[in-house]
Amino acid sequence: MGSVTSFFKSNVRQYGMVIALLFIMVFFQILTGGILFKPMNVTNLVLQNSYVLILGVGMLLCIVTGNVDLSVGSVVAFVGAVSAVLMIDMGLPVPLGVTITLLIGLAVGSFHGFFIAFLRIPPFIVTLAGMLIFRGLTMVILKGQTKAPFDKSIQNIAAGYLPGDWQIGGLNAIAVLIGILLSIAFVISQLYNRAKKKRYDFEVLPLGLELLKIILVVVAINALTINLAAYNGIPIILIVLFVLISLYTFITKKTVAGRHIYALGGNEKAARLSGVKTQRVMFWVYANMGLLSAIAGLVVAGRLNAATPKAGTGFELDAIAACFIGGASASGGIGTVVGTIVGGLVMGVLNNGMSIMGVSVDWQQTIKGLVLLAAVCFDVYTKSRSSSR
Repeated sequence: MGSVTSFFKSNVRQYGMVIALLFIMVFFQILTGGILFKPMNVTNLVLQNSYVLILGVGMLLCIVTGNVDLSVGSVVAFVGAVSAVLMIDMGLPVPLGVTITLLIGLAVGSFHGFFIAFLRIPPFIVTLAGMLIFRGLTMVILKGQTKAPFDKSIQNIAAGYLPGDWQIGGLNAIAVLIGILLSIAFVISQLYNRAKKKRYDFEVLPLGLELLKIILVVVAINALTINLAAYNGIPIILIVLFVLISLYTFITKKTVAGRHIYALGGNEKAARLSGVKTQRVMFWVYANMGLLSAIAGLVVAGRLNAATPKAGTGFELDAIAACFIGGASASGGIGTVVGTIVGGLVMGVLNNGMSIMGVSVDWQQTIKGLVLLAAVCFDVYTKSRSSSR
């Protein structure tokens, strides 16, 4: 019991928000009379928050370097406008239009990265300028109007489902099968990682706690997939999110590039003296943010089935909030992709639960602001405790 308590005390930052998310979900499930976990609402929860989670993954890397990107909402709108011109006005084939759109997003991120990394202009100023520039260009391109409709394949990225009518007990069989396969993959990966850590004498969870964690995650995976199976099956955007989360978790945890980003955020001077090419790292972090903003822009355009001048308004604040609520440090060097996803889900469940209850938008913003403030205070508190040990 003592080791379990000690473990939670030393990992309170990592697991605190997961426990908070579970509490918020149960809280709203009770207050909404069971509507929160209904299959259609769970599907909507995934579809409505997909863009925040995509932007949050890129924003995390910016925050780990100790900075933020204020331009992502405007870049989302700009990319949507460009894609509308390419695919609706000019009639380009969808694959070519999507490729050009993604390259434009990468170019926009590189534009920011050049000024930040090589001209040493503060990211806050550069991305604030970017926010104004690309919002203005969006208005110029769209001439203040809305362009629609997009091709069905673009709409499917944001609101489509994996094809297949095969059913088991009235449930979508593909969704159920994916849940089982993910569960098996998770159990094998956890047991493999535990054996690997023990082989090199690294600290591992107490066995009982490890088994409890595996059981809870497997239950969560299958509860989600069965819920989705009871409606229309697996949304395509969930597959996109899974690929992005897996890819960026691997990059941040297992690659040299990921370690360089954390080293830069922890202490830039020390990282530079250690041989990390800090300018190059900073450049690619912002170029990557532009690419992910382009993906989010296509998702938003597909979901709205239109490019509008006001698309993406406030998205940068949602992405930043998801990162900080998920445990990223305001001073840089700390944060995880999974934590950001948890933070994004906290915001999403709060939004969804309060909307079902009929809470006004004014109060929703107030409550979300208080949650963000509490998360940052929690970060400062845990950091001061760990530094005083």
